[in-house]
Amino acid sequence: MPDAPVILRHADILAPGECAALTRAALSPARPALHGHDFFELAWVQNGRVRHHLPDGREDLAEGSVICAGLGHLHGLQGRGEHALVVSVTLHPDLVTDLARRHPDLAGRLFWSGAAAPVRLTRDSRQMAELNRAALRLERGRRDALGAEAFLLPIICGLTEEEAPLPAQAPVWLARACAAARDPAVFQEGAAGFARAAGKAHPHVSRSMRRFLDMSPSDWINAQRMDYAARRLTGSADSLAEIAAECGVPNLSHFHKLFREAHGQTPQRFRRARQRDVVQP
Repeated sequence: MPDAPVILRHADILAPGECAALTRAALSPARPALHGHDFFELAWVQNGRVRHHLPDGREDLAEGSVICAGLGHLHGLQGRGEHALVVSVTLHPDLVTDLARRHPDLAGRLFWSGAAAPVRLTRDSRQMAELNRAALRLERGRRDALGAEAFLLPIICGLTEEEAPLPAQAPVWLARACAAARDPAVFQEGAAGFARAAGKAHPHVSRSMRRFLDMSPSDWINAQRMDYAARRLTGSADSLAEIAAECGVPNLSHFHKLFREAHGQTPQRFRRARQRDVVQP
């Protein structure tokens, strides 16, 4: 009969007054025993390959993989090959619980997903650089509730912002492409940019989008373009022609049509209402 899993306690890791603690660990290639914890854990694969063991199976994680583990989750990490390095941040349960109370829209996501296993995501090289800079600030700065929240909130914001409303059975590549399409460098190229981000042939991408989101790649791209346009119209004095070009829609007539469909107003009226009400109420 297997031994009962070890349960790690935040009282043994966090000093009095601390709400976060960061650890860098080189992983052993030995198969690990599963463990749980009474705290929340944010961990990512900094280098190499890692095997993530779960009660009902295992998965291989590459560099850039991020894990959000909650209370009651059992898992174990095993190095695969040389130089497998993981960064782990212990988060006080009160900190994470309080964030959910103050931000109800976090329900069902990340630490608050309610899933039986940790949530796994992927970061690209630029996002990993941002994550590592945040980790360095946490290491060198305060670890009380304010410092821990200053570390965690931008990360959560970035992770949730890039989530796509895809069903669980959707392929990982499609979720990554939907997230990548929020970048102007991608949506400026239209559906071709989406297919490039997906790394798949355009017909296959179109069929998958129809199956899982009931829309075309162009529909998704235009939604990201018009969301970006709305932010630029409110936050800048740039001309409509400049903003339309940034969106990859240099034809102003088409830009107006897309914007009205997305926001129910012309771009000019949208801008006047929001800039006037903020600057000269």
